[in-house]
Amino acid sequence: MSSRSQVIADTLTRAVIDHRLVPGCKLGERELAEIFDVSRIVIRQALIRLADDGLAQIERNRGAFVAKPSMQEAMEIYDALTLVEQGVAAQLSDRLGPAGWAELRQHVERQRQAVAAGNDALADVLGQEFHTVFVRLSRNKVMQEIHAQLVRRTTLLRSLITADFDYCNLLDDHSRLIDLLEKGRLKQAMELIDTHHRTVVRGYIMDRQVFPELTPREALASFLEDKGNGAAKADAPKKTGKTSGDGHASAHRHTQSPKQIRQ
Repeated sequence: MSSRSQVIADTLTRAVIDHRLVPGCKLGERELAEIFDVSRIVIRQALIRLADDGLAQIERNRGAFVAKPSMQEAMEIYDALTLVEQGVAAQLSDRLGPAGWAELRQHVERQRQAVAAGNDALADVLGQEFHTVFVRLSRNKVMQEIHAQLVRRTTLLRSLITADFDYCNLLDDHSRLIDLLEKGRLKQAMELIDTHHRTVVRGYIMDRQVFPELTPREALASFLEDKGNGAAKADAPKKTGKTSGDGHASAHRHTQSPKQIRQ
């Protein structure tokens, strides 16, 4: 993939993560080529990258669309997350030292403070980041890459959800997980990871779109910058919140249901 198509793929990914390009939105090659002022070949390369990450679907004779996952796919994504995080738990229970446990506890405490302050956006981001920090502490780069790809796919699910369960229990799961692993109770920790993700996926309602539909030009406007020659060029996207690859701080978070999943 050329550097140009990589930048465009990253920009499109950020637009999906920020819920500006919503599931089912058509990603027309000609329109995107005009927006980014590049050839359709470059756009096609970028779309293939999105498809490889599970963020786009390319259909024969119809073109590319932002992926629109089903409930079955949601369950499979969270099953995969469970397996990865259970593998990490097995490693951390034997290898993690005091500094690692302290980092995890500090992260949970920051999330609790955000919840107490009513800062839903920050609490949501921190809840997502806990899982990324958890996997990073394994120091297994392949696990981290697989986990990051799965987390990116959950961003699509978040464009389709409302939820109805006890978020505080999900937050408490993080503290309980740390306690269990630090005490060497690996079996109970693995069961908790499984229960945690099953609770999350059961909260998804797939027949309602939470975020407004925008055209690709509208959705990408905030990621593009005029270089002075009258043509829109792709820049590296600016993050809207503290994220770690999974990017759940959204420019349209105020349109979401007041109840948000804090994993």
